[in-house]
Amino acid sequence: MSTVPERSDIEEEYKWDLESIYASDEDWEAAFDSVESRLGEVEQYEGRVTESPETLLELLELEEELMREVSKVVSYARLRSAEDTRDQEYQALSAKAENLSSQASSAVSFVEPELQELDEAELDEFVDEEPALAEYEHYFDDVLRSKPHTRSAEVEELLADLSDVTGAASDVYSMLANADMTFPTVEKPDGDAVEITQGNFTKLQKHTDREFRREVYEQFYGEWADVRNSVGAALKNSTKKDVKLARARNYDTAREAALDGPNVPVEVYDNLLETVRDNLDSLQKHAELKRKALDVDELRMWDLYMSVTGDEGPEVEWEQAVEWVTEAVAPLGEEYQQRMAEGLESRWVDVYENRGKRSGAFSAGTYDTQPFIMMNYQDNIESMFTLAHELGHSMHSELSKEEQPWQYSSYDIFTAEVASTVNETLLTHYLLENVDDDELKRHVLDQYLERVRSTLYRQTMFADFELQIHQVAEEGGALTPDAFDEIYGDLKAEFYANAEVDDHIAREWMRIPHFYYSYYVYQYSTGISAAASIVERIREEGEEAAADYREALRMGGRAYPIEVLETAGVDMTSPEPIQDALSVYDEYVDEMAELEGLN
Repeated sequence: MSTVPERSDIEEEYKWDLESIYASDEDWEAAFDSVESRLGEVEQYEGRVTESPETLLELLELEEELMREVSKVVSYARLRSAEDTRDQEYQALSAKAENLSSQASSAVSFVEPELQELDEAELDEFVDEEPALAEYEHYFDDVLRSKPHTRSAEVEELLADLSDVTGAASDVYSMLANADMTFPTVEKPDGDAVEITQGNFTKLQKHTDREFRREVYEQFYGEWADVRNSVGAALKNSTKKDVKLARARNYDTAREAALDGPNVPVEVYDNLLETVRDNLDSLQKHAELKRKALDVDELRMWDLYMSVTGDEGPEVEWEQAVEWVTEAVAPLGEEYQQRMAEGLESRWVDVYENRGKRSGAFSAGTYDTQPFIMMNYQDNIESMFTLAHELGHSMHSELSKEEQPWQYSSYDIFTAEVASTVNETLLTHYLLENVDDDELKRHVLDQYLERVRSTLYRQTMFADFELQIHQVAEEGGALTPDAFDEIYGDLKAEFYANAEVDDHIAREWMRIPHFYYSYYVYQYSTGISAAASIVERIREEGEEAAADYREALRMGGRAYPIEVLETAGVDMTSPEPIQDALSVYDEYVDEMAELEGLN
């Protein structure tokens, strides 16, 4: 019987090194107590932010000192809680850290409203008088830009203080999906039993036995049906929270508020939805290719993850994945490649799934720590590409921290998803061009098509769903599980017009955690489009283009995302990068059809 191991059964070399943050929980407690006791130090500056350039600089330096330590405290607790969501001690630690983060945000909430009492000319005078403030010029620009949407110091403090409460719907969903829900054990065609989990569901949907896939699909979504009302309530309240917070800051819509943070024009979102809709024929051609490869009369939802090549694909063990991913990034320069290799040897990655572990994958860390990558590695090609993806995030953070001061070291998701997808795209080219294994290459090409399907198309469909449910809330409509089903089911039927959409898949919205991150998912789609343009330029122009890309990564948050990508040679205010990526996808669908004899 195949079972998910307990965390204690996994060897240390495959676990991330959280002791590099704090050697023990006791050290974490000491750091927590220290920074909590110091939050009151900022109170002496309230009402004095614009008193003088010297006072402003003192305050900004104190804020940095405190927030850097808060970030470490929060990061450690979050990562510990992700290791095993059943562990109540670490769930309590995480809740305690989130409360500290809320206190810290509240403590400094007066800074920006008071800064906005100055105009651009007055801030320029401050910089002239105190040259050290020059490092904050982009920050000052961003603060003044948001002035129409910043409330009084009292309201800002209240909103900051409520931050841990406004995240409650997401917390409830995460605990339900990762800690409380369990899924049935099913019998594989060879007689072995396997427990369905959030982590292995997609892998099981790639099994060659169609009846087994159907059983897994129905059992999995059957469990979600049992918590339909709870998940529906969580998503309803998360959506309403987005709308209310946007209105509190004088935005017309939640989307406008979310995109204004990174200063991304709303037209970028509209361009994405429109361009993808104009190219649904390519997605449906891919779906038809799957139907032919499976030799079935009708493509069903439990067939969507199946490879066009007709099987699950070769196994890729962890060590092999590490070798190939490291070799693939060579076009980005020796220093980039070596830095990444050293990180993999230094336990950046928590590799394998264990019971209670948070599902999916992510990259995290702070300005004062190494990166940390959570995986649920499954010994397959898809997991290898996920590793490349998360390493792109981690290397972005490393280069940004190396070049930028603390206030600019973090970057917006809009550019983050470019860095991750550049690595994936480079891995595709490397494997197709350098690995002498025709079977692997067939699956890599299939994997490329799947990445575009699941990222550019699927995430855009998610973005459309997110827009529609927020519009319902903004218009005073009712967000019920039935309403979610109807909106999601209609989108799925539109995108997969040549496949059979059933009631189970209409509930797929229930298992998507990103719907609790306001207007987040569209950035996966813009990211893969920008990445395709960047990689093509690097392949054509070599080191000059690679240097531009590395410079864009090093910019961190010193400029707005659209400007950062312009440094790398991409204009995301135009639909052109999206259309180019979809055109390449369409060409590869035709190439795959010819390769498999399915024309």
